[in-house]
Amino acid sequence: MAVASALTEKAFADRRQKSWDELDSLSRTTSRRGLRKLAAADVANLPSLYRDACADLAAAEAARYSAPLVAYLRSLTASAHTILYGPHARARGEGGEIRLQHAWLVAFPRAVRQRWRAMSLAAGLFFIPLAIGVLLTLRDPTFAFRIAPESMLRPLTEAYASGFDAGRDAGEGTMMAGYYVYNNVGIALRCFALGIFGGLGSAFYLVQNGLSIGAVLGYVASQGAGANIGTFIVGHGSLELGAIVLSGGAGLSLGWSVVAPGEKTRLLALQSTAREVLVIVAGASVMLLMAAGIEAFWSASSTPRVVKLGVGGTLFFLVVAYILIAGRGAPRARVPGEGQP
Repeated sequence: MAVASALTEKAFADRRQKSWDELDSLSRTTSRRGLRKLAAADVANLPSLYRDACADLAAAEAARYSAPLVAYLRSLTASAHTILYGPHARARGEGGEIRLQHAWLVAFPRAVRQRWRAMSLAAGLFFIPLAIGVLLTLRDPTFAFRIAPESMLRPLTEAYASGFDAGRDAGEGTMMAGYYVYNNVGIALRCFALGIFGGLGSAFYLVQNGLSIGAVLGYVASQGAGANIGTFIVGHGSLELGAIVLSGGAGLSLGWSVVAPGEKTRLLALQSTAREVLVIVAGASVMLLMAAGIEAFWSASSTPRVVKLGVGGTLFFLVVAYILIAGRGAPRARVPGEGQP
């Protein structure tokens, strides 16, 4: 089985390596000289190569290919993402160039709303198990031990029981920020990439993570530290949990394209949907980066509880308003990852 997997991975890499090399070359050239120095054909080809590489990354993650290949594709897509949406990005007119602010202030929330059914289903698959986990654990705290190891839950409870009067020093905050990014982005990527299996992988990870988070919350609350863990989560929860749901919704959309491809072949439907939901995954990644910063440097700070609750409530309102309202009435523009009207 391992030999067959290796052969499959080699065939995959051999088939796609030319495109990866081309994207890598364009990214390196742009990093050194800027987009203006590229030929017009190369500029036009860059978004397509980037989208294809992102789809390759999702396929490699789902197929559980080797760590070096997955790491290479992550690095490749990250570099290209910086070129397209970072400092090198510049305003484009009707000829096809896009403004960075359009991508994030219009394309992202609009893409989420266009797939509201998948997003609603993802929210249900995540938050209903979360609520069930909380309620069952409050009723019987030992229920949490069936979901998460007792060796993790008890120290976690002790940590929250002590509160945040002492705050967290900058060095520890920096270290924890790295951990939060690694952990949360990994969860979001699995929720998205495993949607390739008819959406079942995304559904499984949404339910699993919702139930696990609910069990942890319920157990800590049952031990008398519920106010402290609630205060900790309120600052970054809307961004972090929202991003997981959006990634899961994108994965469910991916899976549905395999189950019901319409008039396209399953492969073409999968590729098309992967490109359309890419902007959702990218936006969710930005939300997770923001959440990691807040979680590391604000959530565990000695800031008074009432201030944290006020800021968390305001941020929740802004995130919901952004998803529901941003981009309405804006002129349509073809954006990598944004679906057709």
